[in-house]
Amino acid sequence: MAFLKKIFGGEETSVQSPDYIEVDVGREASKKAKVLLRPFVLKTFDDINGILEILREGYTIAVIDIRPLKSKDLVELKRAIAKLKKTVDALEGTVAGFGENIIVASPAFVEVYKGQSAPSARPADQL
Repeated sequence: MAFLKKIFGGEETSVQSPDYIEVDVGREASKKAKVLLRPFVLKTFDDINGILEILREGYTIAVIDIRPLKSKDLVELKRAIAKLKKTVDALEGTVAGFGENIIVASPAFVEVYKGQSAPSARPADQL
Protein backbone atom coordinates (compact mmCIF):
# COMPACT_ATOMS: atom_id res chain seq x y z
CA MET A 1 0.00 0.00 0.00
CA ALA A 2 2.85 2.39 0.76
CA PHE A 3 4.16 1.71 -2.73
CA LEU A 4 0.88 2.89 -4.30
CA LYS A 5 0.86 6.00 -2.15
CA LYS A 6 4.36 6.89 -3.38
CA ILE A 7 3.35 6.40 -7.00
CA PHE A 8 0.11 8.36 -6.79
CA GLY A 9 1.46 11.08 -4.54
CA GLY A 10 -0.09 10.05 -1.24
CA GLU A 11 3.25 10.30 0.52
CA GLU A 12 6.11 12.62 -0.15
CA THR A 13 9.21 10.90 -1.35
CA SER A 14 12.70 11.95 -0.41
CA VAL A 15 13.55 12.71 -4.06
CA GLN A 16 11.17 15.19 -5.61
CA SER A 17 11.05 15.93 -9.31
CA PRO A 18 11.17 19.61 -10.25
CA ASP A 19 8.02 21.34 -11.44
CA TYR A 20 9.88 22.87 -14.36
CA ILE A 21 12.68 22.07 -16.74
CA GLU A 22 15.41 24.59 -17.48
CA VAL A 23 16.06 25.25 -21.14
CA ASP A 24 19.14 27.15 -22.23
CA VAL A 25 17.51 29.37 -24.85
CA GLY A 26 20.61 31.48 -25.48
CA ARG A 27 22.69 28.54 -26.60
CA GLU A 28 20.02 27.28 -29.02
CA ALA A 29 19.47 30.75 -30.47
CA SER A 30 23.19 31.19 -31.14
CA LYS A 31 23.16 28.12 -33.37
CA LYS A 32 20.33 29.56 -35.49
CA ALA A 33 21.66 33.11 -35.45
CA LYS A 34 24.56 32.45 -37.81
CA VAL A 35 24.42 34.65 -40.87
CA LEU A 36 24.88 33.07 -44.27
CA LEU A 37 26.25 35.02 -47.23
CA ARG A 38 24.82 33.25 -50.24
CA PRO A 39 25.39 33.91 -53.97
CA PHE A 40 22.54 33.68 -56.48
CA VAL A 41 22.30 34.01 -60.26
CA LEU A 42 19.14 35.56 -61.66
CA LYS A 43 18.56 33.82 -64.98
CA THR A 44 14.76 34.17 -65.21
CA PHE A 45 12.08 36.17 -63.43
CA ASP A 46 10.94 33.03 -61.58
CA ASP A 47 14.36 32.69 -59.90
CA ILE A 48 13.48 35.66 -57.69
CA ASN A 49 10.89 33.60 -55.77
CA GLY A 50 13.50 31.20 -54.40
CA ILE A 51 15.70 34.11 -53.35
CA LEU A 52 12.78 35.79 -51.57
CA GLU A 53 11.90 32.62 -49.65
CA ILE A 54 15.43 32.38 -48.33
CA LEU A 55 15.48 36.08 -47.39
CA ARG A 56 12.23 35.66 -45.44
CA GLU A 57 13.97 33.14 -43.18
CA GLY A 58 15.98 36.10 -41.90
CA TYR A 59 19.56 34.87 -41.63
CA THR A 60 20.78 35.17 -45.23
CA ILE A 61 22.50 37.97 -47.10
CA ALA A 62 21.86 37.43 -50.81
CA VAL A 63 24.48 38.44 -53.37
CA ILE A 64 22.64 38.32 -56.70
CA ASP A 65 24.29 38.31 -60.12
CA ILE A 66 21.75 39.89 -62.50
CA ARG A 67 23.90 39.71 -65.66
CA PRO A 68 22.11 36.72 -67.32
CA LEU A 69 18.62 38.25 -67.01
CA LYS A 70 19.92 41.70 -67.88
CA SER A 71 21.29 40.43 -71.18
CA LYS A 72 18.03 38.58 -71.96
CA ASP A 73 15.16 40.83 -70.91
CA LEU A 74 15.37 44.23 -69.20
CA VAL A 75 11.61 44.37 -68.53
CA GLU A 76 11.74 41.08 -66.61
CA LEU A 77 14.82 42.31 -64.73
CA LYS A 78 13.00 45.47 -63.65
CA ARG A 79 10.03 43.40 -62.47
CA ALA A 80 12.31 41.08 -60.51
CA ILE A 81 14.16 43.97 -58.85
CA ALA A 82 10.87 45.70 -57.98
CA LYS A 83 9.61 42.49 -56.37
CA LEU A 84 12.89 42.09 -54.49
CA LYS A 85 12.77 45.68 -53.21
CA LYS A 86 9.15 45.37 -52.12
CA THR A 87 9.81 42.20 -50.13
CA VAL A 88 13.05 43.43 -48.57
CA ASP A 89 11.39 46.73 -47.59
CA ALA A 90 8.60 44.75 -45.90
CA LEU A 91 11.29 42.84 -43.98
CA GLU A 92 12.93 46.21 -43.14
CA GLY A 93 16.10 45.09 -44.88
CA THR A 94 18.37 46.77 -47.41
CA VAL A 95 18.90 46.40 -51.15
CA ALA A 96 22.09 47.83 -52.66
CA GLY A 97 23.74 47.63 -56.04
CA PHE A 98 27.44 46.98 -56.46
CA GLY A 99 28.66 47.76 -59.93
CA GLU A 100 26.39 47.10 -62.87
CA ASN A 101 25.67 43.41 -62.35
CA ILE A 102 25.55 42.68 -58.60
CA ILE A 103 22.74 43.36 -56.12
CA VAL A 104 22.98 42.69 -52.38
CA ALA A 105 19.82 42.10 -50.33
CA SER A 106 20.22 41.89 -46.57
CA PRO A 107 17.99 41.47 -43.50
CA ALA A 108 17.15 44.27 -41.09
CA PHE A 109 20.06 43.66 -38.69
CA VAL A 110 22.67 44.14 -41.45
CA GLU A 111 23.74 47.62 -42.42
CA VAL A 112 25.02 48.01 -45.98
CA TYR A 113 27.52 50.82 -46.47
CA LYS A 114 26.31 53.14 -49.22
CA GLY A 115 29.07 55.69 -48.95
CA GLN A 116 30.47 58.07 -51.46
CA SER A 117 32.46 56.85 -54.42
CA ALA A 118 36.22 56.56 -54.06
CA PRO A 119 37.96 59.93 -54.01
CA SER A 120 39.70 60.85 -57.20
CA ALA A 121 43.46 60.97 -57.16
CA ARG A 122 44.81 64.52 -57.02
CA PRO A 123 48.13 65.54 -58.46
CA ALA A 124 50.86 66.04 -55.88
CA ASP A 125 51.07 69.78 -56.53
CA GLN A 126 47.43 70.29 -55.43
CA LEU A 127 47.94 68.68 -52.02
